[in-house]
Amino acid sequence: MGRILIKNGRLWDGEKFIFADILTEGEKIRKISKGITENTDYTFDAKGLTVSAGLIDLHVHTKGISSDEFGINAEASSFPFGVTAVNNAGTAFANRALSDMCAVKNTVFVGVGVKDGHAVLENTKLHLKEYGEKAVGIKVYLDTKLSALTDGTILKEVCSFAHENNLRVMVHCSNSPISMAEITGILSKGDIITHIFHGGANSCTENDFEAFRIAKEKGVIMDAGFAGHVHTDFENLTRSVSSGFLPDTISTDITRFSAFKRGGKYGMTMCMSIAREVRMCEEDIFKAVTSTPAKVLGREKEWGYLIEGRCADIAVLEIADEGFELTDKNGNKIKSSKGYRCSLTLSNGEITYKDR
Repeated sequence: MGRILIKNGRLWDGEKFIFADILTEGEKIRKISKGITENTDYTFDAKGLTVSAGLIDLHVHTKGISSDEFGINAEASSFPFGVTAVNNAGTAFANRALSDMCAVKNTVFVGVGVKDGHAVLENTKLHLKEYGEKAVGIKVYLDTKLSALTDGTILKEVCSFAHENNLRVMVHCSNSPISMAEITGILSKGDIITHIFHGGANSCTENDFEAFRIAKEKGVIMDAGFAGHVHTDFENLTRSVSSGFLPDTISTDITRFSAFKRGGKYGMTMCMSIAREVRMCEEDIFKAVTSTPAKVLGREKEWGYLIEGRCADIAVLEIADEGFELTDKNGNKIKSSKGYRCSLTLSNGEITYKDR
């Protein structure tokens, strides 16, 4: 489709809300202005809706890149939720060809092996070579349920290797043997802690949110990594947000399981709705799914913004009767009869989802 006009919407350009129309031509955004009246191939009336830069999911597990057990089709778990770019958080396979075939833009954090409490980097290096520029970091599972870890040795080893090679580190912190504050102390600016609102030992609320304070000082990114209710304690989430300690990024940790077995139509829109329900403001919510993850992934010149001349990746969202109800492992519930719903998704100027 050549020229598409989205009229009468409230635009989120990656940093602020404005009222304007947006015209795309081919793969690019041609014009952002009020009252555009040019001839087009298709016009979408977005009155009462939010027209955003395409959403970015910082933490997914897609089929053929993650394990067969967890992997999910990228297009089906992204476009219907306004997501136009994803980051595979922990590869099981070095499958660059499959990632290149994916219609959803993508980057990867490659995995790391563990033996006797130390990092095993042989496969990590092979995967980094295979993925090339798509590999932006390394994922560490600092989780005693997955391996016999007792301290932060593996994290220090991975950080040393990653930072020497200009890579970021993402830490899965659920069931960690060390505190989130200690994890944050080991990490450097631009590194990421995911599942920050988990409900186990060494949680984000310890010592009056010490980990959040350290993260803010160092520039460590705090990622929600909601995973429905599996890695999220809603009491921790509510308490943190009400105390002013917000996630920098909102991500789904979507898998084959989470998409179909958790609380409703699970995807980025539900995660945004959860954040809305605990009273995060819209500016913070939209920044956490557009410009901030773009910067974290080093893709801010390509993704996360509505700017004339940029690629036409666009999500049109509304607040609708998109209810959800979740209960976490500690029995805390969160529910709402309203939530974000995606009405239209454009990727590279093409309509990839429409529901209005």
